[in-house]
Amino acid sequence: MKKPSILALLLFGFATASLRAGGPEVYKQVAPPPPPVYGTGFYGAIDLGANVFQNFPDSRTFTDDNPNSPFFGESLEVSPDHNVGFFGGLKLGYVFGTGVIRPTIELDSFYNGFDTDTNFTLREPDGDVIGRASSSNRLNSGVWLGNFILRFAPGNQRFQPYVGAGVGLYYAEADGLSFTGPNGETFNTGGGRGHTDLAWDVVGGSDYFFTPKVSAFIEYKFLEYTSTQFNTDHDRALNQHLVGAGVRFFFP
Repeated sequence: MKKPSILALLLFGFATASLRAGGPEVYKQVAPPPPPVYGTGFYGAIDLGANVFQNFPDSRTFTDDNPNSPFFGESLEVSPDHNVGFFGGLKLGYVFGTGVIRPTIELDSFYNGFDTDTNFTLREPDGDVIGRASSSNRLNSGVWLGNFILRFAPGNQRFQPYVGAGVGLYYAEADGLSFTGPNGETFNTGGGRGHTDLAWDVVGGSDYFFTPKVSAFIEYKFLEYTSTQFNTDHDRALNQHLVGAGVRFFFP
């Protein structure tokens, strides 16, 4: 009687083990990875663009109203051209936080150059043209600005508009004046003295992120070159409107 009982117990054990081996497996729940954060921390950027307008004086007419002058009644029209220029430079900055609103500090340095062309028309008292002349010069400048910027990162953070302002310094120097007279004669002068003074800007733009560390951006900048070292009764500040685009790289 004991042998059948032991055999029955062994068969029951094998059957139980088989049932357990064939049962369903149990998997643990794995949390999904957090969404990526776009555009935070240190970054560097390159940008290029055009200074599309600068506030040169409008056309002016000067008339000789001295009756004793041999040129009495004659007038000279002076018409500056609003030429489009070029700028290009580098940016270094840091974006604080990962929220919807992200304060940013930025060092913006760039070259900024444009031609200053002026046309002259001399007229007789009855309005007939006596002669025409023109002059051209190129103004080259370097700008260094410290900007404070507020960036906005709504939704999935790929599209990030921003606004800001800053202050800094500029250095400007002219290549030299080229003057063409009414008979086609040409006169050239050497470059003018360099000048350093305060500059300030207001910026607005937007980034689009291709990856969490790389974005392309477009930017508008209102830039003013001040003339604090000159004591004059007239505003000699140069205002410019700059439009550009670039690529921004965030460091790991």
